[in-house]
Amino acid sequence: MIPVLTTERLTLRAPEAADFEGMYSILGDLRSQYMDGPMSRADAWNFFSREVAGWTLHGFGYWSITATESGDYLGSVGFGRHEWFPETEIGWCLTSAAEGRGIAREAASAALKWGTVQPQITSLVSYIDPPNSRSIRLAEALGAVRDDDAERPTASDLVYRHEVRP
Repeated sequence: MIPVLTTERLTLRAPEAADFEGMYSILGDLRSQYMDGPMSRADAWNFFSREVAGWTLHGFGYWSITATESGDYLGSVGFGRHEWFPETEIGWCLTSAAEGRGIAREAASAALKWGTVQPQITSLVSYIDPPNSRSIRLAEALGAVRDDDAERPTASDLVYRHEVRP
């Protein structure tokens, strides 16, 4: 049910239970401050489980990003439509070892190529905490445009709108 996407360096695949340790290394760290972190292990498990559940509930969700050559877990990218989200979001997060290497852009580009043609994704945004300059730069590099009129799950979030292909 969950498609496997590949890029030059990456494999985006279904999350596995073993990926949780890598996800917890992201969510339990201060670097996750723009994602309501740092999180306890239990809260990180709930976050991780939500990402997996999207595939069953909506027909889209998050992939685990792995290095094709080594199989190392590098992070997560994909689509979320949580009850408190006004629209479907594309989001990303990386382990500290994966940052600064263009991995988020490569993974998000592959996810966008898949997601923007899915009939169940009729609009697509990224909700970004204003101090998160790296995510803002990535959203803009992916072609997203800031939409100050859009609804948002948190009043302080910035909304970056991605084009959805008909």
